[in-house]
Amino acid sequence: MKFVYALTVATLVFAPGSVDGADWPAFRGPQGTGLSIDPSAPTHWGPDHNIAWKAPLPRPANGSPIVSNGKVFVTSAEDEAGRQRSLYCFGRHSGTKLWVKTVHFGKRMPTHKTNPYGGSTPVSDGQRVVVWHGSAGLYCYDMNGKELWSQDLGEFRHMWGYGTSPIIHQGTVILHTGPGKREFISAFDLETGQQIWETEESAEGGNGEKRADGKYRGSWSTPVLAHVSGRDQLILMMSSRVNGYDPNSGELIWTVDGLRHDQGDLAYSSPVIAGDICFVTGGFQGPAMAFRIGGDGNVTKTNRLWRNEKNPQNIGSGVCIDGYVYRPNAGPGTIDCLDPRTGEILWEDRGAGGDYWASIVGAGGLLYATNQKGTTLVFKPNPRAYEQVAENKLGESTNATPAISDGQIFVRTAGHLFCIQDKS
Repeated sequence: MKFVYALTVATLVFAPGSVDGADWPAFRGPQGTGLSIDPSAPTHWGPDHNIAWKAPLPRPANGSPIVSNGKVFVTSAEDEAGRQRSLYCFGRHSGTKLWVKTVHFGKRMPTHKTNPYGGSTPVSDGQRVVVWHGSAGLYCYDMNGKELWSQDLGEFRHMWGYGTSPIIHQGTVILHTGPGKREFISAFDLETGQQIWETEESAEGGNGEKRADGKYRGSWSTPVLAHVSGRDQLILMMSSRVNGYDPNSGELIWTVDGLRHDQGDLAYSSPVIAGDICFVTGGFQGPAMAFRIGGDGNVTKTNRLWRNEKNPQNIGSGVCIDGYVYRPNAGPGTIDCLDPRTGEILWEDRGAGGDYWASIVGAGGLLYATNQKGTTLVFKPNPRAYEQVAENKLGESTNATPAISDGQIFVRTAGHLFCIQDKS
């Protein structure tokens, strides 16, 4: 069977020509889908095999690497308290540390031990790089590390920390801020940093960490872009529902209910677009559901196709190929394949064991799933059965999503940034 990456509805996050076609300039790649246009990527590696270079990082963090215009960017805190939050820039071919820009923040904000400071992934258009440091602010630099602008967006206090990532669309930086007492999605001019629009999400009671009934609440989801019925739409999992926005104005176009459940209102992963269908999984073993994209207002009754209340813990985002979704799970640690039209799980497999916090990525007709132990499984996108190609161990733990660019894979672990390349 021939597999073709399904990009029917998803649009490019970046304006044509703004980045190298082989770059991986944002969380989950150039289109926010987890899929690279590269015709191939390494399939076998280890601590001493097919490692082009590795560079030390000061502290563990969940933020993923990006690759843009010959450089690799990744976030990290310099100290355990998160009072110094940095953006690191490395040469992609040499691994040389080119520059570090550190933001000093006066407070120690709460977070969870599994989510150290530096949980956000930067984004670049090839000329600028933008990074969100949570309560420490939103910053934009040129490719040589010169600060171009910054925005103080307020304090975002949550016991589990922060982790959403900015994206770029048509010269605009779009950021879902939160979780916290105040949660909103906003857009900024990439060149000047001027805010263009802001749309706030109602907290519906509670304190930003918990609902009014004491159950957990929060969204760490990064939005994705889709092109539906002739218009661009920004799709985002908020804590209790999925919203569709106009990316040019921030107007809320439609909403679908269904993420709320008895453990709380939680969203960790990003939406997965499968043609004209959107598939999502709530956090803390929350509901999974799918719906047709489009319409106006609350379209739950007309557009929602199905909803399954109980699911594995889901933190990393899945990918869609040929209409099927491949999803990583964090408890139990499995990979599964499901039909987003019906919700039927076609297969699940424990692979190498361990929980999957990283999102699945793909290139060259293969998929890559990295667990917390730093083991990456390479498998074929086959809806009939799990078909493993390789199992690769780096020997260092990771929660970050790999980046695939021009025949190389970049993996951020607790202690290093690795560049993996097939030396043969």
